[in-house]
Amino acid sequence: MEQIIVRKVALSDLNILIDCMRGIINTERPFDPTLADGDIAYYDIAEMIVAPHIEVVVAELSGKIIGSGYARIEKAKAYLKHKKHSFLGFMFVSPEHRGKGVNKMIIDALKNWSVAQNVTEFRLEVYNDNLPAIKAYEKVGFKKHMITMRMGLNDSPAEEFQ
Repeated sequence: MEQIIVRKVALSDLNILIDCMRGIINTERPFDPTLADGDIAYYDIAEMIVAPHIEVVVAELSGKIIGSGYARIEKAKAYLKHKKHSFLGFMFVSPEHRGKGVNKMIIDALKNWSVAQNVTEFRLEVYNDNLPAIKAYEKVGFKKHMITMRMGLNDSPAEEFQ
C-alpha cells in the first residue's frame, strides 16, 4: 500500500491548490451566508508559497495531492502571554481520504515547522456549525477557545436562521 507523504508545496502545484481552495469554499458555503456568490478566492496561494512567514504543505498519495494546509506566523495581541502564534488555514482533505489521519499528518508537519520558528501557540478558525471539522481538530488536540458572533443589519431575524 502506498504511503501518504506530507511535503512543502511548489509553485508547480498551484492549479491543484486552487482546486483544494474551491473544495474548502464549497464545504464552507452552507455555514456562511455572508460569502459572495460566484467564484471567490480565500487566498493568494502563489503569494503564500513564497512568503517567508508562511509554510504551505500538501498531503500526497501516489503522486496525487489529497490535502493541504498552511501555518502563517502572526504577531499576537500585546496582552497575551505569547508574542506570536501560527494561524492555520487552507485546511483541506479530499472527501474520499477523510478519517484516515491526513489532517493530523498535515497539522503535525505545520507544528514541526512552527516549533522550528520558535512559535509556541497554534490558532485556527472553524465555523460553529461545521461539526465534522470541529471533531477533527479536537481529535488532534485543539480546544474551543472563543466564538465569533455576527448579525446582519439588513437581514430579518427569520432569514438569519433559515
